Amino acid sequence: MPAEPFFVEVAGHRLRAQWIGAPEAAADGTLVFLHEGLGSIPQWKDFPEAVCRAAGRRGLVYERWGFGGSDRLALPRPRDYLNIEAEDVLPEVLDACGIARPILIGHSDGASIALLFAAAFPARAAACVSMAAHVFVEDVTLAGIRGVVARWESGDLRARLARYHGDNTDTVFRGWAETWLRPDFRNWAMVDRLPRVICPVLIMQGEDDEHGSAAQVETIASGTAGRADAVLLPNCGHSPHLQAGEAVLARISAFLTDLSGTS
Repeated sequence: MPAEPFFVEVAGHRLRAQWIGAPEAAADGTLVFLHEGLGSIPQWKDFPEAVCRAAGRRGLVYERWGFGGSDRLALPRPRDYLNIEAEDVLPEVLDACGIARPILIGHSDGASIALLFAAAFPARAAACVSMAAHVFVEDVTLAGIRGVVARWESGDLRARLARYHGDNTDTVFRGWAETWLRPDFRNWAMVDRLPRVICPVLIMQGEDDEHGSAAQVETIASGTAGRADAVLLPNCGHSPHLQAGEAVLARISAFLTDLSGTS
């Protein structure tokens, strides 16, 4: 079961975190969950617990700077904020929590961060599970974000996000939408980093993902240097763990079981 939330201080900011599972399950291969661009710990729902239970492993979930119960984000975000999260912040979080070789499970922004970490620290990443990652910016991505902005301006999205982010809600949204829609972000890409990813990678994306095409999956699968298992999920959009939960859990469980058998 999840433990009580706690805080780690990284780069001068307090980040809220939470353990899942018993301490004795924590050895190499702790599962570290990296949330989406508007995410938080509770927005994962029971997915991390289900994965940890199925894998028999301990897990860690945490909220990046500006999200949920973590310290408020300063705007504007730098263009390379994903790289900073992967290469500067995440290693400090892992060190603070005593995690040597994580298995990273990321969604959307979190999946891109997982891949960037694996590229920067190939000896440290045990494996990656990438759900709906972006490794370059597509027109469909920007169109999807503009649609979310319209919901923010005229719908109930602000109120729904406020349940998870409280006083951080406006900066969470602006830090995501304004950054991705900036003209200088259109050419952001991390494709050149992929050959440095040598750990096993499970790549999943919904066939109906409103923020990315199958080219994201194909680019990751062909670009990484190690084992790459690619899965396109039918009748699924941008949140595979919520929209195709049983299939995603089965895929991750089989992937982790196979890793245990070959380690």
